[in-house]
Amino acid sequence: MNRKELVQHVEEMARPVAARMGLEVVDVQLLGEIHRPLLRVLMDRPEGGITVEECARVNEALSRQLDLYDLFATSYTLEVSSPGLDRPLRTDADFRRFAGRRAEITTYAPIDGQRRFRGMLLGVLGDAVVVQIDERQVHVPKGEIAQARLAVEMDDLRADFGRK
Repeated sequence: MNRKELVQHVEEMARPVAARMGLEVVDVQLLGEIHRPLLRVLMDRPEGGITVEECARVNEALSRQLDLYDLFATSYTLEVSSPGLDRPLRTDADFRRFAGRRAEITTYAPIDGQRRFRGMLLGVLGDAVVVQIDERQVHVPKGEIAQARLAVEMDDLRADFGRK
């Protein structure tokens, strides 16, 4: 099984574990060397955040599943955590859910001479993610997105801190 297939398999295993706890799988990453891989699973709650205790419960349940199916030929490290403030955006649902927030998008190849886009996420239109950058709207083809994540702004952090 190659790395991509392994990540997909782990994500399929993690979804029901997360759903039982009212959580969602945000991302699954396989990092590090083959002899000691790091399996990172990012979880979140559709409305709100995830606690350290919830991460520990998911870690325990998912670890049992992984051991049962013996997916790794060597020992591995499983890390379950929150996606953080700069949460990755992967699906159409993510791009719609976080419309109105600032995002950073990096593409594989330049679009109009540019590979990095930072602006207000407007959502999805057909096969493109739409971002408002200053006075213009940029349509980034989904197939060209190498990485997309929420942007963290100090003003947003100050506003959030003031609300609590």
